[in-house]
Amino acid sequence: MHDPATRKKDGQHNGGEAQYTALSRIVATLEDGILFGTLRPREHLVEDALMARFGVKRHVVRQALAQLEGLGIVVRSPNKGATVRDFSVKEIEEIYEIREVLQARAAERMLLPVTPDVIAELTDIQRQHDAAAAERNLRRISQLNDRFHSVFYAACGNAHLADAINNYFYLMRAMRLYPIADPIILAKAQEDHWAMIRAVEAGDRNALIDLCVRHIQPSKRAYLSTQSWI
Repeated sequence: MHDPATRKKDGQHNGGEAQYTALSRIVATLEDGILFGTLRPREHLVEDALMARFGVKRHVVRQALAQLEGLGIVVRSPNKGATVRDFSVKEIEEIYEIREVLQARAAERMLLPVTPDVIAELTDIQRQHDAAAAERNLRRISQLNDRFHSVFYAACGNAHLADAINNYFYLMRAMRLYPIADPIILAKAQEDHWAMIRAVEAGDRNALIDLCVRHIQPSKRAYLSTQSWI
């Protein structure tokens, strides 16, 4: 039989663990909703509604919103509360212009053909990506998509350039994941990945540069199509 002090300590531990579990669940659920388009840009995330939906206290909801703000997909302000982050047309055009320049430059400086080890790793990742797509496992698709691009652009041989590409890739996280929910756009993304692998294996630089720029356009168009100012 535990003494009162032990029971109190255990209760505090279990309560903290339960809160952590609830917090993780809220963050994951809202993150998926934002990344895959069920929560739209500029949509308000009302604390009272979230408290009722998840059966938690206000401080847990606020912690979840703070974490989502840290991920760059929620914006909080004193006057408006929390909203799903959006980008202006000007911001979108400017950011995608930078992405195009960076990715084209990476393609220009890759030593082609890339090594067999890189080809094998990209091929393995893309096979897993295809399997996740067949299962419609959106979170898994997202994770594998991140891995594919990280390995792919690391092959440019310039770590700072690869980091810059990854930084903008992450900045556009919500925007670029909208297409994942569309099976037609997702299938085209899979086709592009395989074409990118073939291009670096064959040493076809012109095709590679074109693919690196063209591949990011569907996410831009899909995001813009959700906005009221189109």
